[in-house]
Amino acid sequence: MRTLIRGTAVIGAGGEVTPAMDVVIEGNRFASVVPAGRAQGPFDRTIEGEGRILAPGFVNAHTHLAMTLFRGKARDLPLMRWLEEEVWPVEQKLTAEDVRWFSLLGLVEMIRSGTVAFADMYFFMEETAQAVEEAGLRALLSYGIIAPTTDRIEPELRKAGDFAREWNGAAEGRIATALSPHAPYTCLPELWTKATGLARELKLPIHTHVAETEDEVQRMRAETGRSPVEWLEGLGAFSVPTLAAHCVHVSEKDCDILAAHQVTAVHCPSSNARLACGIAPVADMLKAGVNVTLGTDGPGSSGSLDLMREMRLAALLGKLRQQDPQAISPEVAFSMATQRRAAALGWGNEIGTIAAGRLADGILVAQQGAHMVPGYNPLTDLVYSAVQADVRSVFVNGRMLMDEGRLLTLDEERITAKCRELAQRYR
Repeated sequence: MRTLIRGTAVIGAGGEVTPAMDVVIEGNRFASVVPAGRAQGPFDRTIEGEGRILAPGFVNAHTHLAMTLFRGKARDLPLMRWLEEEVWPVEQKLTAEDVRWFSLLGLVEMIRSGTVAFADMYFFMEETAQAVEEAGLRALLSYGIIAPTTDRIEPELRKAGDFAREWNGAAEGRIATALSPHAPYTCLPELWTKATGLARELKLPIHTHVAETEDEVQRMRAETGRSPVEWLEGLGAFSVPTLAAHCVHVSEKDCDILAAHQVTAVHCPSSNARLACGIAPVADMLKAGVNVTLGTDGPGSSGSLDLMREMRLAALLGKLRQQDPQAISPEVAFSMATQRRAAALGWGNEIGTIAAGRLADGILVAQQGAHMVPGYNPLTDLVYSAVQADVRSVFVNGRMLMDEGRLLTLDEERITAKCRELAQRYR
């Protein structure tokens, strides 16, 4: 199958915009990216790209997909009260069917907002994996380990390891797996040591939550004399590739540790704002050499799985925290949403940019809306002005998942109806 996207503007890995390009997709890869009129046919399909931006799809580096169930349900509370009063009691009632359908609901939302890959930790992960297989996205999936007592360590590790082994490389390579001790405050040191060893044995990354609130950091310092980042380093947790979600309250020393171990920090601005956790020091982390990416966190706290919204908010809050309008540029915000994140999820240089030889993951964004006019700088417009409805087409591995606003792999009407039905149990 050879597809031509004709005459589109293309956003490169560094945020540079090249107008009027022909992009050829052959099989699951980009075959060529050349000036308009120079693509060599024949083609099985031609997509008109004039008035469109072709960009790498967004990558959500931290979420809990099935928590679409919690959207609009949980009250606005500090993190620990939110978890203890609103989330954990409900999660005790979750069924595999719930996770399957609310994962599908999240996948609909992610496709519509231009996400092509994501990192997810939760429960009943086999159901989420099957949903991802059906939807056609890429995902780094993991069972969320919670082991605050010794009797939970072996059962939780076994469950996490079994899932990771079974699903790693599934769905034609679109699914990768990780190990996910939930956080330093929910897992004993022994669990962390064993999980790190298993991750090393299976050659998998770790995906966890780190330094989300000031209280968390203060408790850890009071109990151990170390910050959560220092504590995890002391346990050897950073000896394997690590996705550290949030990193809101990290010191200069913490930043140096994260950078030295090539830990990826995942900034989740909407969730951190809603729970009043704080604004992560993104500019400081980037200056220290930390690979900072973006995530939505679960929709229960963020309200949305829209990475375009997170990209805009990350740029705005980054400027506000530093009191510097140049602190987080559109180019940096865009890279946090695409290329930096792709490497963090284990696909390296295979996705995250539009270039010959790379896997054909991308989105077509319309420029015709009044909010995108006059269109002086398509990248600036994409970061600050574009909305979810501007995403018109999404493709992963060369396969169209949404074509001119029409979902091709998922039945949105059926999924939303089923989720409304299932949600009645939780009202």
